[in-house]
Amino acid sequence: MRYKDEAKQSAIIKATVKLVNQIGFAASSVSKIAKEADVSPATIYIYYKNKEDLLVSTYIDIKQKMSEAILKDFDDSQPIRDIMKGFWFGAFNFIKNSPGEFQYTEQFANSPFSALVNKSEIDKHFEPQVNIIQKGIQLKIIKDVPLEILIVFVFFPVAILSNPRMSEKFDCDEKSIETAFDMAWDAIKL
Repeated sequence: MRYKDEAKQSAIIKATVKLVNQIGFAASSVSKIAKEADVSPATIYIYYKNKEDLLVSTYIDIKQKMSEAILKDFDDSQPIRDIMKGFWFGAFNFIKNSPGEFQYTEQFANSPFSALVNKSEIDKHFEPQVNIIQKGIQLKIIKDVPLEILIVFVFFPVAILSNPRMSEKFDCDEKSIETAFDMAWDAIKL
């Protein structure tokens, strides 16, 4: 019986992200991913049932890392606005520092593979953020509108501004990021 090696699994995920971003889901075969990761194709099957499992697992892994970045300095004793600002900067920094991983999640979310994801598997990673938004609604700090609307006004500006492919001329200095957060906050605050 072969044992799982975290370094090999990490190399497989990195290779998956790189190839999908370069050549797409269909052209990224297990053998190409294995070659890029410098492992045998059989090694991939130690970690994943099939290509779909690898693609879905890679997506979930990235979403978990994104959530960890967003929650890095999370302190629920702070004011709601400060907590939301922390989430904003955490998301901004993750996307800015991991553009390939974020590009993978964008492609994945708009692909047929997204239907294979157990939504609760992703939601559990973002539960603290959702709880803070709901707390803000209860305290009448945040507008009482559907969560999906609030997330759009908070997260999508981050996704656009931190992505150099979409906002080539956006100056990623502290002041600009702060201004963008203030505008997003103004959109959701009561």
